[in-house]
Amino acid sequence: MIHKFSMNGINIVLDVYSGAVHVIDDIVYDVLEYYGVHSKHEVVDLLKHKYDIGKIEEAYQEVNELKENELLFTEDPYQDYIDKWDKRSVVKALCLHVSHDCNLRCKYCFASTGSFHGDRLLMSSDIGRKAIDFVINNSGKRRNIEVDFFGGEPLMNFDVVKDILEYAKTQGVKNGKEFRFTITTNGLLLTDEIKQYINENMSNIVLSIDGSKEVNDNMRVRVDGRGCYDAIVPKFLDVAESRNQDNYYVRGTFTRKNLDFAKDVLHLADLGFKQTSVEPVVAAESEGYALREEDLPTLFEEYEKLAVEYLARKKENKGFNFFHFMIDLDQGPCVAKRLSGCGSGHEYVAVTPEGDIYPCHQFVGNSEFKMGNVIDGTMKEEIKNMFQKSNVYTKDKCKNCWAMFYCSGGCPANAYQFNNDIDQPYSIGCELEKKRVECALMIQAALAL
Repeated sequence: MIHKFSMNGINIVLDVYSGAVHVIDDIVYDVLEYYGVHSKHEVVDLLKHKYDIGKIEEAYQEVNELKENELLFTEDPYQDYIDKWDKRSVVKALCLHVSHDCNLRCKYCFASTGSFHGDRLLMSSDIGRKAIDFVINNSGKRRNIEVDFFGGEPLMNFDVVKDILEYAKTQGVKNGKEFRFTITTNGLLLTDEIKQYINENMSNIVLSIDGSKEVNDNMRVRVDGRGCYDAIVPKFLDVAESRNQDNYYVRGTFTRKNLDFAKDVLHLADLGFKQTSVEPVVAAESEGYALREEDLPTLFEEYEKLAVEYLARKKENKGFNFFHFMIDLDQGPCVAKRLSGCGSGHEYVAVTPEGDIYPCHQFVGNSEFKMGNVIDGTMKEEIKNMFQKSNVYTKDKCKNCWAMFYCSGGCPANAYQFNNDIDQPYSIGCELEKKRVECALMIQAALAL
C-alpha cells in the first residue's frame, strides 16, 4: 500500500508497510497513478501527451527499482504478527484525578467542568498512596512508571499531590521503580513556590490555554464568567523560561468558534512559547462549538497554512514545536505501539478521587468501564482484555488506511463516544489525523531537501 500527495510544491509518496518516504518529481508522481494497474506500454501511452516517452520509461524503471528494493509496494509484515500476538500488558502509567473540581467552567469541558458528572471531590493522600501501591503491584518487571496529576484542577489539591509524589519516590526506591511525573494545570493557582516544586520534581507540565485572549476567554471562563487569559499568560511564560523552554506544553483546544486556529497556534508562538499543542475539540454535533464534517476543508487548509509557516520559521531559526507536526522517521514507536496505540485500559489507567479505576480519563464516570478500585487492588480482566486486544487490525476502518501506523487506530474514548464501540474510530478525528501526518511528512521532506 502506498499513499501519495502534493503539498507546498513537494510531491511525496509514503510506502505504508516499510515506512519509507520518498520525494518524487512530477513524472514519477503521475506514473504511480497507473503503476500496477496498467502495463508499462499502457502507462507510456497514457502519459505521452504530457511527457517525453524516454522520461516516462525512466520514471517507470525507477518505480520498479524501488519496488524490487522493498521501498515501495511492500507487503504487510504485521498481519501474521498480530494473529500470533499473546502479549500480556502490565500497568505502566497512571492518570491520577487528584481533583474532581475546578476553578474554571470551560464551555467545552468533557469532564463536566471538572466534576466528571459526579460530586466535586478531592483525592485523599490515602487513596493516592494506594494508587501508587496499585501501579507498583501491577507493573511487573517494568522499571519506569509514568504518573500524571490531573483534574479538574490539580493545584486545588496540591498538598496531596506533593504527598503522593514523595510517597511514590520512596516506594520506587524500595521496589526498584523509577517514577516520572507530569501535571496538567489551568495556571490560576500557580505560585513561585508551586512552580519551584514542580520544576524540581516533575518531568513535564501541561499548561492549558487556547490561543489569543479573545478565543481563550470565550471558552475558558472562571466560575463568575470572567476570562483567565491575562492572569495566566505571564505565569505560563515564566514557567516556560524557568524550564529553559523544554519539558512543558502549552495545550489548547480549538472549536467551531475558531476554525482559523492556525492564528492561535502562531499567537502562542509569538508570545514566546516553544512547545505547543492545540487540539480539535471532540463533542457531540448538538453542541454549537462542535466540529462537523462540513468544516473539514477549512481545517485542512488551516493545517496546511500552519505547516508552511511552521516550516518557514524553522528555516529562519525562529521555530517552535507543534505537537502534531513532530514525527520520527528514523526510529519512531515500536511495532506493538504502532499497532495498538496509547495503551489505555491495560498499560495506562485513570484513578478517581474515590479510588475507582477506569481505562482513561475520558471514560471516567461511565459505569460500564469501571475496572475496579485501588483500595482492594482489583481490576476487571474482561475490560482490560477488551482494550488489550484492540488494534489496527481489529478495526475495519483502519486496516486499509495508509495512516494506521501513525495514529495507531485513534482514540478509543472518542470511538466509543461517537460509535459506542472502541473499534469504530471517530471519523472527523481520522480525517484530521491524516492531514496532520501529511503536513508532518511535508515538513520533514522540506527540511531534508
